[in-house]
Formats: sequence, C-alpha cells, structure tokens
Amino acid sequence: MAPRTEEQFEEIRETKKALIMDTAMELFASEGYHPTSISKIAKKANISKGLLYNYFESKEDLLLKIMTAGLAEMIAVFDPDNDGVLTEEEMVNFISEILQMVKRKHKYWKLYYAVFFQPKVNEILSEKFEELYSKMVAMLVEYYKSHGLEKPVQEALLFGALLDGMAFNYIMSPELFPIEILTETIKDKFCYIRK
Repeated sequence: MAPRTEEQFEEIRETKKALIMDTAMELFASEGYHPTSISKIAKKANISKGLLYNYFESKEDLLLKIMTAGLAEMIAVFDPDNDGVLTEEEMVNFISEILQMVKRKHKYWKLYYAVFFQPKVNEILSEKFEELYSKMVAMLVEYYKSHGLEKPVQEALLFGALLDGMAFNYIMSPELFPIEILTETIKDKFCYIRK
C-alpha cells in the first residue's frame, strides 16, 4: 500500500473537522451550549478528546468556527462579488438562496436561533453578528435609496426582520410553514425591480 499523499491527509483532516463541527452543531442546538461538553461531542463523533483539540482550541473556538462558517456562506450569497453593492439580480438571488439555505442547513439554523435564547452564548458571538448585520443593513439601505424609497432604513430593517421571522418559523415547524410559496411574494414586495 502506497503512503498517503499530502492531499489525502488534507482530505481526511477536513472530513474529521466537518464531522466534529456537525456533531457539535447538533448537540449545541438540541442540548444547549453550556451543558454540551467537549467529551460529549468527542464521544458522539466517535473520536478522542485529544483529536478534537487538534482541530479546535476550545469549545468556544468550535462554536465560533461553526457560526462563522455559516455567516460567511450567507454573506457569499448576499454579496457574491464582494463589492459592497447590492444589485437587483443579487437581491433576487439572495432571497431564493437564503430560504433554500435554511432548508438545506436545518441544523445550522436551529443552532443560529438557539444561540439568541442563550444570552451568555450570544455574548460570545455578538461582535461577529453585529459586524455582519451592520454590513448587510448598510447595503440594503443603499439598495432601497437607489430605488427611490422614502424610508430606506425602515425598509431594510423590515426586510431583515421578515426573513428572520420566516426562517425561524420554518425551523420551528417546517411542515406548517410553506417557505417556497412565500419566496416569490417576498421578491415582489422587497426587490423593487425596475421594469
């Protein structure tokens, strides 16, 4: 048997890291951040505690990496060309993609909302959330200004609250909340596409 290549080692490393993050995400969301120990995560992932610490410095580091990865994915959909300007096409795409992301990444979004109900955990993440939220709101405000809305700040905040509410309702009761049906309605009401 030939020795493993550097690429194979990296692939194994990424697979283990993803397993740990996925396991922690599930436990943090269902049992809470503080009651979930590193030992419990390692046991459920079927790895040693020592191996877990090869990938993450601490439980806090693990939570930050999980949440940061999800937020980075959201920003990549919101501002795909990373130019800080939201176009109509990007806005329409964002609405479709974010709601599909909520469906695909159910565990992540369950954790995302669970964090808000754990104030001490929320403190760990608040700086990162505020930075992201401020950037997105500023882009939305400029988008609505460019479309001639009289109250662009209020429109941006309302849009964000609506998406949050939809995602939360879907996470809590996916069978009762028809997220697909509402996607087109949101596009019609919040994109202000110029004809």
